[in-house]
Amino acid sequence: MGGSEWISTSVPCLAAPSGAPVDAWAAEAAAEGRRGSQRIVQAGEVEAPEAVVELLGLSAGQCVVARRRIMYLDGEPCELTDTYYPVDIAGGTGLAGTAKIPGGAIRLLADLGHVGVQVREDVTARPATAHEREQLQLVTGEPVLQLTRLTLDDADRPLQVDIMAMPPRRQKLRYEIRIG
Repeated sequence: MGGSEWISTSVPCLAAPSGAPVDAWAAEAAAEGRRGSQRIVQAGEVEAPEAVVELLGLSAGQCVVARRRIMYLDGEPCELTDTYYPVDIAGGTGLAGTAKIPGGAIRLLADLGHVGVQVREDVTARPATAHEREQLQLVTGEPVLQLTRLTLDDADRPLQVDIMAMPPRRQKLRYEIRIG
């Protein structure tokens, strides 16, 4: 991942862009003189994983729309991101397909009348799975940081859950919080 530390902040990925279609990840990387890209590996309806059931307030066995992506920084895999949406929000939309969405998923959600106003993020460290080791090109025993993000609308309705796995080497998460 290049020779320097990457400072990741969630803010650019949370607000719907205005104007021309933009890839928030690519724009964030470009602002730092880096090259960001992503590949959508899978999209469609799946049974919600247990953690997602709880966060989205679903019943066990319910389906969600899921998008699985590999994020790249300067051509190297730096993050695996799985995003889950309630079917009644995302079913039948571009979120259920593998094509890139002009303006991004947040813009599409806003256009559908679903605007996130509150985000809760939890970060944990854990051993990498075999799949994560392969996809992120990790060495045996290297851990990952897992960031789980829940986005809520102004009525506290869950709109989406993002579960990201990233290697902690050269990774720094930054949180800037305005109080008042």
